[in-house]
Amino acid sequence: MHTLTAEAQSKITPETAVQLLKKGNLRFLEGIRQKREFATQIAETASGQYPFACILGCIDSRVPIRLIFDQGIGDVFGATVAGNIVNEDILGSLEFGCKIAGAKLVVVLGHTSCGAVKGACDKAELGNLTSLLAKINPAIQNVKEPTDPTQRTSQNSSFVDAVALENIKLTVQNIKTYSNVL
Repeated sequence: MHTLTAEAQSKITPETAVQLLKKGNLRFLEGIRQKREFATQIAETASGQYPFACILGCIDSRVPIRLIFDQGIGDVFGATVAGNIVNEDILGSLEFGCKIAGAKLVVVLGHTSCGAVKGACDKAELGNLTSLLAKINPAIQNVKEPTDPTQRTSQNSSFVDAVALENIKLTVQNIKTYSNVL
């Protein structure tokens, strides 16, 4: 795998970027990672970077962005925050990635069994985490089933996963709403 150059990045479309990520994820799932010379990639990116995508994911250690998409140094920008929510800092990072560094795609990557979503479902409160989890509350409200309050907790994996999916949709909507750059 070659390190991306400005010329190679300029030829990538959003559709191509999606395909590159899908192919990389398939390699990851099949256990067939591309061979990379990380020392070479470090040297080749020392004077500049030309990533093709920005991926906003959860901080969860079980979902390492670059690994699950089988990407090397310089290929993607990865922003992680519990619950893959957006705030000014994340939006600024995505704007930099796309409009300054030339990335062609923004991906919001949620996942099943998300601890942040579980915490929001259970109304957890802990320091600054409380305000972060509050950003997931709209997703909880948008998920209508189950209606039984005792089933709307972290113990109901179907509910948690439905909230995680809704949270992805709301995060995409928030990116579109709050970033006039993207």
